[in-house]
Amino acid sequence: MFEKQIQSAARAGNITWQKHVLQRMLERSIYRSDIISVLVSGELIEYYEDDKPFPSGLFLGHVNKKPLHVVAAINKQAEQCYVITAYQPDLKHFKPDFKTRK
Repeated sequence: MFEKQIQSAARAGNITWQKHVLQRMLERSIYRSDIISVLVSGELIEYYEDDKPFPSGLFLGHVNKKPLHVVAAINKQAEQCYVITAYQPDLKHFKPDFKTRK
């Protein structure tokens, strides 16, 4: 259900870009379109049900054949997605599937 709510909000353009993710996007040359693609068609690999103020999750997608992780939260009542951060996972912290933490 969480994943579907994120996908729906992202498709509708109901996205709030947190200051942190905007800074990281500039530093890491990650585009808004890349993040939206991951949110719409990527895979939810971790769910943080108890995050405050809204539940969040870690999504994995691939952009130009490279893995991309996006952390996003959802305000279910407002159907608003909050993008928190985005990064390219590495093998130091993740196994080769980029889904499993070491």
